[in-house]
Amino acid sequence: MKEDQQGQIQRQVEEVAESLVISEGMELVDLEYRREGRRWMLRLFIDKEGGVTVDDCARISRELGDLLDVKDLIPQSYVLEVSSPGLNRRIRKKEDFSRFAGQRVQLLLSSPKEGRRKILGYLVGVKGEEVVVTAPEGRFSVPIKDIAKANLIYEF
Repeated sequence: MKEDQQGQIQRQVEEVAESLVISEGMELVDLEYRREGRRWMLRLFIDKEGGVTVDDCARISRELGDLLDVKDLIPQSYVLEVSSPGLNRRIRKKEDFSRFAGQRVQLLLSSPKEGRRKILGYLVGVKGEEVVVTAPEGRFSVPIKDIAKANLIYEF
């Protein structure tokens, strides 16, 4: 499968999944659709105030599986997994960068900024279209569009 077709399928599935998850009072944190070995994996990470339960994940899995079967968006067989985002939750949305201000975070950049592709520090928040992080090496302002991946880093 070509990368653009895979991306199109992921966007369509994400639209359906987000609508379902929101209707159930939850948040779609992340969605991954990719080939792993010989099989295709569709992973959803969901959350809600107070955390999701195994029953929440099972319900979303059943309902989404039924919706995807009816809409026939994915042409090949796949494995559907629904789970909580875990302690090192992925951050994707501008609102999340504001919501998790004060938390420890790791940013992976799509291209180096000041010679760095990885920034590990504390999330200050969002200023315009930039994420602000304080790290031992200083304060960084990174355009959201330049962040390839961002995760909370849980501190024990």
